[in-house]
Amino acid sequence: MNLRQRIKEVMASELMLEVSAEEITDDGPLFGPNGIGLDSVDALQLVVAIEKHFKLKISDQNKARETLHSVDSIAKAIEEAGLA
Repeated sequence: MNLRQRIKEVMASELMLEVSAEEITDDGPLFGPNGIGLDSVDALQLVVAIEKHFKLKISDQNKARETLHSVDSIAKAIEEAGLA
């Protein structure tokens, strides 16, 4: 399973989403009206899940906003940190 698929699986299970991992696109936004409907509570859960499953720590709020934009941006952050 590739990194992006693993991220989608973690999101679907940890956040108890109403969409399946297969319905989450790599480059689509996760938040907002054009996204999959994540909110601020989901953002906190997602940060915890990413740290738990991928060992990536996201502590800066501005960096978190950028990192959590899409599955691609999360994967890129994990890869850049050498954790993939």
